[in-house]
Amino acid sequence: MTTVQGARARARVEITAAIKDEARRQLAAEGAAKLSLRAVARELGMVSSALYRYFPSRDELLTALIIDAYDSVGAAAEQAHAAAVRAAPADHLVQWTAVCRAVRVWALAHPHEYALIYGSPVPGYTAPRDTVVPAGRVALLLVGTARAAYEAEGVALPPLPDVLAPEAERLAADVAPDLPPALAVALASAWAQLFGLVSFEVFGQFNRVVEDRDAFFAVAAERLGREAGLLPRP
Repeated sequence: MTTVQGARARARVEITAAIKDEARRQLAAEGAAKLSLRAVARELGMVSSALYRYFPSRDELLTALIIDAYDSVGAAAEQAHAAAVRAAPADHLVQWTAVCRAVRVWALAHPHEYALIYGSPVPGYTAPRDTVVPAGRVALLLVGTARAAYEAEGVALPPLPDVLAPEAERLAADVAPDLPPALAVALASAWAQLFGLVSFEVFGQFNRVVEDRDAFFAVAAERLGREAGLLPRP
């Protein structure tokens, strides 16, 4: 790469980052539904035609922001999990709760980005397949934690009602073919409840209901792990 090409590449990276930063400010002020490429260009002192060379449509900009948000919360969860593994390599319930806490901390620090990926759908926008892998990072981390516990005989399989047996078989085949169907169902339920807890706090549903939210969440996250079958280390 020549010096000129390198400078152009750096400039493109910087301008792309500036566009995303301004778009995030608009998300915070107006919400995703009102995100406008023209407004972003205006705030950055760019003509709209110049911005379109970076993001040809509002949907492409939204997709970039969504991927960034999923990757950001995923990275936070993975870092917390790695630290927990180093501190308590045999205690998978501790590792589970560390992941849950990291998701909550990230969400409270980035409420508008959290709303973009876990709030109401954006009218007229359909997420492309590019978002699937980033969206699965936290879920795969929880499944991986349960898998490690199962392999270490640190799981008590939760009961599986007969009515859920076909769904459990399908779910296990899709997301964790090496795990028992009962565990796959329990993990799916725990994953949904985790984000339900976080969403209630981020979106204000706990106002005048739960006061000590740190303690409440810590207990709830551990309970989710136990309900998924993870056993505490003796």
